[in-house]
Amino acid sequence: MTKIFEIVLLVVGLFLCAISCAAPEVSVACMMAYDEGGAPAALQSPECPQWGLSSRSHNGTGNCQFATLQGHRDYQEDRITCDLEMNIRFLGKDRPKEVLVGVAAVFDGHGGKEASEMASKNFLDYFFLHVVFNSYKQALSSKGLNADKAGSFCSNLLSPDEGIPVSGEEAMHDILKKALLSTFHDIDTEFSREAFDHGYVSGSTGTGVLLVDSQMLVASVGDSKALLCSAKTKNALGNEGTPSMVLEVEELTRDHHPDRDDERARIEAAGGFVRTWGVPRVNGILAVSRAIGDVYLKRYGVSPVPEVIDWRHLTANDSYLVVASDGIFESLSPENVCDLLRDADVQVNEMSKRSDSCLSSSSLADCIVKEAYKKGSGDNLAAICGVERSFTCCISTISEGKKVVHFCN
Repeated sequence: MTKIFEIVLLVVGLFLCAISCAAPEVSVACMMAYDEGGAPAALQSPECPQWGLSSRSHNGTGNCQFATLQGHRDYQEDRITCDLEMNIRFLGKDRPKEVLVGVAAVFDGHGGKEASEMASKNFLDYFFLHVVFNSYKQALSSKGLNADKAGSFCSNLLSPDEGIPVSGEEAMHDILKKALLSTFHDIDTEFSREAFDHGYVSGSTGTGVLLVDSQMLVASVGDSKALLCSAKTKNALGNEGTPSMVLEVEELTRDHHPDRDDERARIEAAGGFVRTWGVPRVNGILAVSRAIGDVYLKRYGVSPVPEVIDWRHLTANDSYLVVASDGIFESLSPENVCDLLRDADVQVNEMSKRSDSCLSSSSLADCIVKEAYKKGSGDNLAAICGVERSFTCCISTISEGKKVVHFCN
């Protein structure tokens, strides 16, 4: 009943807009399509405007630095997607505000590339659509549905290029968080339909990061990691000696392994079990307990719901954010990764002490991948030597003390 009531309210509100506005681009039929089927339905509906999403989000990695290495495997199942310059105009109390939103995600496929491929291709477009529709819903709710308010609201209910109606940082962050979680849900739902239709058995991890206004949010399923390397000073000899700079690591994600107490409890409550074949596995098969896809194991407690590290402020000491698939961490610990980045930064002008992998690398991300490969990394599922996928972004400080997030070369 609640869902029906929400749709009725939206229909009434949009109907009032339809009679008060010249030509609103978000039609009643489009909003109903979204409510019934989420972002995939909106993208496929002829009633919904096509806002040039792929050109808006680049739908890829054009403004991002990343590195990949297939290694000795016959195929590559990992995918990434990112856009660090997704411009979204939010309508504030006084004037439109253009917000630069960074979105970055790593998908580590298993059992085939279908799940990770589908996730990477649709993630940015789904995310943007969820931001748009959730913003309009919030605006309708806050503006009320009486006719005398409909006209003024409709003046803002145009194309997303005119601005998305929302006010306040907390409201904006709430919309972005809901959009990210809804994107994970839609990716899993849409892929699950395809998997049943085509007999796919594949699945994928998914670790996504949002970066906006010097704040960060992380959502993750599976065992791909997000790390934050933060600068600290340390004395060489106790309280004496010359202080040196070190990068301390903070793991922003927790691996979803089946033997984790809370994960095991969910699996067993659903009728599944955990058995160790090399590593703990759901029903002796899957080495992660949360994943996109893996449709034949969902009934046994495998969940597509991300674990979230909510919004947190970045500080001047936060130097590097790394998001990478688990292949990196077969041979490099999170501490090793931060040390590698520190050495590359400190010695960038010395041209001497950096490792061979870093000397031959085109970027810091490439350095991480090559170093992990050099140290013997391999796929833990197939036990084949190879590096999955790595992605590194750098956070630099500008004079006002704010953060600018970009990928370094």
